[in-house]
Amino acid sequence: MTHKDLIVWQKSIDLVVVIYEMTKQLPSDEKFGIISQIKRSSVSIPSNIAEGAGRGIDKEFARFIDIASGSLSELETQLIIIGRLRFYDTSTIIDKDIIEIRKMLFGLKKSLKNR
Repeated sequence: MTHKDLIVWQKSIDLVVVIYEMTKQLPSDEKFGIISQIKRSSVSIPSNIAEGAGRGIDKEFARFIDIASGSLSELETQLIIIGRLRFYDTSTIIDKDIIEIRKMLFGLKKSLKNR
């Protein structure tokens, strides 16, 4: 089993695609501001899941799950900012994708600690 078999990794990849599609609709003058930040934080989520899974040690994997969770919170904050600036309605992404991935990361970390 690899990181690619983890549903949370797959959902995180899907979220990256959603974010990249969304950022195409943001003001172009934000290219080096919030657009750059939001892309980086979204890519960090599945990247850290993959890196942690690749370590082969549950304690290390759990640490990378924490980092992915931090990136998810960073992404959520950026989506809230985009919504408040009225650049894009991010409520669906937050209410559906962010919450689902957060729950999955929490469950994965819990299962790693119980092994």
